[in-house]
Order: sequence, then structure tokens, then C-alpha cells
Amino acid sequence: MSNSKKKIWIDLDNSPHVVFFKPIIDELEKRGYSVVLTARDCFQTCGLADMYKFQYKRIGKHYGKHLFLKVTGLLLRALQLTPTAMKEKPALALSHGSRSQVLAAYLLKIPSIVIADYEHATMTTRPNWVIVPEVIPDDAIKINKNHILKYPGIKEDVYVPDFAPDPTLINKLCINSKNIIVTIRPPATEAHYHNPQSEELFHAVMDFLGQREDVIMVLLPRNERQASQIKKMWLSMCEEGKIIIPEKVVDGLNLIWNSDLVISGGGTMNREAAALGVPVYSIFRGKIGAVDRYLSENGRLTLIKNIEDIRTKITLVKREQQLAPKQKNNSALKSIVDGVISVIEDDR
Repeated sequence: MSNSKKKIWIDLDNSPHVVFFKPIIDELEKRGYSVVLTARDCFQTCGLADMYKFQYKRIGKHYGKHLFLKVTGLLLRALQLTPTAMKEKPALALSHGSRSQVLAAYLLKIPSIVIADYEHATMTTRPNWVIVPEVIPDDAIKINKNHILKYPGIKEDVYVPDFAPDPTLINKLCINSKNIIVTIRPPATEAHYHNPQSEELFHAVMDFLGQREDVIMVLLPRNERQASQIKKMWLSMCEEGKIIIPEKVVDGLNLIWNSDLVISGGGTMNREAAALGVPVYSIFRGKIGAVDRYLSENGRLTLIKNIEDIRTKITLVKREQQLAPKQKNNSALKSIVDGVISVIEDDR
């Protein structure tokens, strides 16, 4: 079978997967493979996919944070994905942790690969292969060790080399560039790994920053419910323009690049800032993964563990921007694509 006839099914399960898979899709197509895309309608995933002009099929949504609803939603979406997979007949299912795709692929006997960068995430059904950063030890992955592939650096190194800054973004958001601009990603309160302490730190961060007249906060809520809660809790700061919640989907990398610092309760935005060289503080209080420990030990990420750390560790100063990020290495992208092709061509 020639490469051009081999189809790879990629499922975009969450918003960070859109920008992550863009260069992977481009590289796979360049090497002669065809790609079919599905996307879950949640956390601005489809909005970002539209912004990147992806051709995809919208399937399923988020069903809530309670365990019963999560399990029900996982099973339902796996069934919803099945007709598309049966029609497209892909040679391989690929995702960055889509449980529903892994389950659907298992039922249809389609080989599956999960790319992952957080070893404490739970997978109800095991994929055939896993691709992880080199800093994650093999014994942290519950799968046949011969089916673990590695790539150098971090997931964000896959797409940051292609990043082109847009210096007009701040003007579009009507922000005075003389202010200290802080981009904030609230904790993922509906995720299975959520720790309530992250919410306590988030509230403390908002109150801490709210006391500084020269600080503007740009918040990227995870869904409409969270956005509504934030607007109610900090109504006056929202009305005064001290808190800005973009009305439309924004390019997260550009927002980070135009910020002076980032504070986030989630992994992807933290690591994107680290990859771009922007000061970043993590208020995530779940189990700390190997990637975040690696970034913290190398001074690229500051872990905020308690309220005192907010006052003593967060530095509020203007950042001297360069014309573009220094990161130009594409070894992470090449390793991942080589790994995917080695599986689909069964030469391992």
C-alpha cells in the first residue's frame, strides 16, 4: 500500500490540540499521508480549528465534571465517533489523549497512538503505542515498554518554532501597552485531576493583582460557565477594564508573547510560555508531572505552592520583548512524525 492511500485519523479532543497538531498534519501530508480530522465541541476546540481553517467533523461535546457524566460522555462520544471511523477506514488513530478515540479504535481494531506529556492522566482504554517526552521515565507509563516512543524537549517545541508574533494584538484588545500585562488561565475545574487548592490560589492571585493599578489581567476562561462566574465575582474590575476576557477566540501564543508574565492553572499555557521564554507561574496543584519538574528545575517555570508564594515569587515588571522567539529547533516535530510513520509502516 502506498503512503498516499494510508489515512491517519486525528481527533482534536481539547483546545491545545489544534495548534499542536497543525505542524504534525502538515508534515504527515508532506510525506504522502492523508489525514481525517474529528473535533470535540468543547473548550473553544472547534473555534480554534475554524481559525486555523481545518477541515474536520464536529463530534460530541463535554458532558460535565462529575464522574458518572464523564464516563457516560466518554462512551457516548466513542459510539458517535465510530460511524466516521468505519466510513474513513483509517490505518491509524492518533490523538493527544482522546479517551473516546482510543476506545472507538479499540472496538474497531484500528491501531492507536496517544501522544502524552502528563504521566498522571488516566486512560480508561490503553492505546497500542504511546509517544512521550524524553524526561518522562518509562516506568511512569503503564504500557508495554517496547511500545513507548520518546521525543526531545516538550510538546510545545513542536509548534513554537513556526510561531510568528503579531504586535498588533494588544491594540486589538484595547490594552495600553504601558501597563503590566498578565495573561491568566484559570484552573480546569472540571478535569479529573483538579485540586481545589488551585482555585484558592487563583482567587488569591486575582486579589493580589487587583491591588496593582499598573496591572491589566487578560483572562482566558475554559468555558462560558467559568467566564460568567469570573465576571460575577470580579464585576467592578471587569467593568473598569482591569480584567479583560476576549469576546472572540484569540491566538494563545500571540497573547502570551505580548504579555509580561503568565499565570496558569493548566499545563499547556505554562509550557507554551516556557517555550517562548516568557516568565510563567503555575498555580496547578494536582500531581506535578515530570515535564513541569524539568522546567522548574531549569528555571523556566515557577511553581506557586501557597498564598505566600504569590506575594514573594511573582515579579510584576515589564518584559523586554524581542522580535521573535529564539526557539527554531524542530527535532521534537521530526521525532514525533518519524514515530507515527514507523508505527503505521510497521517497521518496528
